[in-house]
Amino acid sequence: QVVPVESGGGLVQAGGSLRLSCAASGRTFSTYGVGWFRQAPGKEREFVANIRNGGRTYYADSVQGRFTISRDNAKNTVYLQMNSLKPEDTAVYYCARHRSGGASYTSSYDYWGQGTQVTVSS
Repeated sequence: QVVPVESGGGLVQAGGSLRLSCAASGRTFSTYGVGWFRQAPGKEREFVANIRNGGRTYYADSVQGRFTISRDNAKNTVYLQMNSLKPEDTAVYYCARHRSGGASYTSSYDYWGQGTQVTVSS
């Protein structure tokens, strides 16, 4: 059993930065890819970024160039550095273990965290 736990969310002004962390308790993350998704009120959960176990990364077009996903296998933790934040980035951010399949599909992930709220004020 893998239990991802997100942290690092909060309130920030537009143009600011936050770094989210996703730490895994239980079994290690290191042999799996990990993804970040987000869900705004009244909207579907959407893909943000993914990092494979070999380090290859994928990003949604909406965050490309502003967000950076990285991992520290020694700490069993994946990070999401978010820069140049916009009000439309406001959402609950979730991390999940990538089981198989396309990186942008929620069905490709099995274990999900409870989420951390990110609010960007204008």
